[in-house]
Amino acid sequence: MLPEFSVVIPTYQQPALLLKCLDALGRQRLPRDQFEIIVVDEGNSPETEMAVHLFAKQIARDGGPLEVRYLGQPERQGPAAARNRGWRAARGRVIAFTDDDCLPESEWLMSALACFKRGAQVMSGQLRVHLPNQPTPLDRTATILKRAEFMSANCFCRKSTLERVGGFEEAFDTAWREDSDLQFKFIQAGIPIGKCTEAVVVYHIRPCPWYGLLRDERNNSYDALLYKRHPSLFRERIPSYRRQVIQYYVSVISVCLSLIGLLTGQGAIAMIGLSIWAILSADLIIRHLPHDPLTWTTIKHAVLTALATPFLSVYWRLHGAFKYKVLYL
Repeated sequence: MLPEFSVVIPTYQQPALLLKCLDALGRQRLPRDQFEIIVVDEGNSPETEMAVHLFAKQIARDGGPLEVRYLGQPERQGPAAARNRGWRAARGRVIAFTDDDCLPESEWLMSALACFKRGAQVMSGQLRVHLPNQPTPLDRTATILKRAEFMSANCFCRKSTLERVGGFEEAFDTAWREDSDLQFKFIQAGIPIGKCTEAVVVYHIRPCPWYGLLRDERNNSYDALLYKRHPSLFRERIPSYRRQVIQYYVSVISVCLSLIGLLTGQGAIAMIGLSIWAILSADLIIRHLPHDPLTWTTIKHAVLTALATPFLSVYWRLHGAFKYKVLYL
């Protein structure tokens, strides 16, 4: 008998977190013969494979049956490619996607099953986001996740609908915008996307180094790709942060103007450019300062982040525009 669900989990060098996710899936209220688990390992690592096999043995001892499969990727191509391999190998009628650092609650699959019995084609669950207790620059990340309409960390698709739209676009070779691209493909194909708030996945945001937000500016390149593929839906569904982007461009242009003034001996031009940059930078620094009690370290990190962000943001936006040949500025 075919299972109702195939749970697909892409993973990369996080066996400890993966085991917590698998343990949460082992506690589902849905009978175990009604779903299978497919782990697609981007790292193709022996440690991850061993963790999956150990979990499968533990489940068998606890009374199974629950089929758990491990698929090692020959090379790392990103979570979109890993999810595609998982759902194409799946036996279930419905594909349930989550991530290795997520914890599906015990009613996750049972709640989704009720929706699909009523005729659902694609469903998005609820992602419950928890921030770490210590001071962190990740409040913006949490806000983005809470506002997202469709997240690959918690969504359900009939296998037939994935076949119809071709699954995830593998040009998104990092964990950014690949789920929005799939959402837009469903919309363009006329496939309705429902919401199942009872299907809850818990995501604990882990602490990251202070420069984590600077590293994330690379995502602007993938925004350009999403914009090229779905310009109308991008403008409708993705926040533009236009005022902030303009501020970044003006900040970068003012520095360039100041340098030109210095090189050409135009002191007035150099001072104008430097003054504009200083005003904009002061505003960015104030907005980057944490709400917690300030320390020299947090002030230093806020200053460095505020000064570097405009240049990185503009660089990656232009990089995406050139790479994907689209007017995304």
